[in-house]
This record gives sequence, C-alpha cells and structure tokens, in this order.
Amino acid sequence: MELQGGQEPFDIEIGNIVYAVFPEEKDVYLIFKEGKEYVKIVKDTETSWLKLHPETELPMFGMDEEVNVIGQKINEELNP
Repeated sequence: MELQGGQEPFDIEIGNIVYAVFPEEKDVYLIFKEGKEYVKIVKDTETSWLKLHPETELPMFGMDEEVNVIGQKINEELNP
C-alpha cells in the first residue's frame, strides 16, 4: 500500500490514550486505539472530520467529538 506523499504512520496522544495514525489516501487516516483498529476518518473541512463507515467507507455525517479531536491532533502533527 502506497502511503500518501510517502507519509509514515505516527502516534498522537489525547489525554492518556495513544492513537496510532496511518495515512492512507489524501485526507484519509486509519486510526488504531490502544493497539486495535478503531476507526477510519476523513478530513471534511479544516475544523471538521468525519468517521467512515467500516464496510462501505462512506462518510458518516454527524458530530463525533472524539473524531474531531483526533483530526485536530493530526493537523497539528502535519502542520506544526
């Protein structure tokens, strides 16, 4: 699998939870939480992120605060 722009996976920490972030295609990230595959997210806007449905990979609209916080941390990591 070719990672976007040659990006390597990286970790982010929110509170005392470490998430592993695996870049996939443009603005799509596979998130592992505590060593287990957790969720796939996509950047919607600069401040809004969406969870992707696990089977169809279609965006699931609706506020998910954890997904937005993960997305914000990804932004901070990629744009220091």
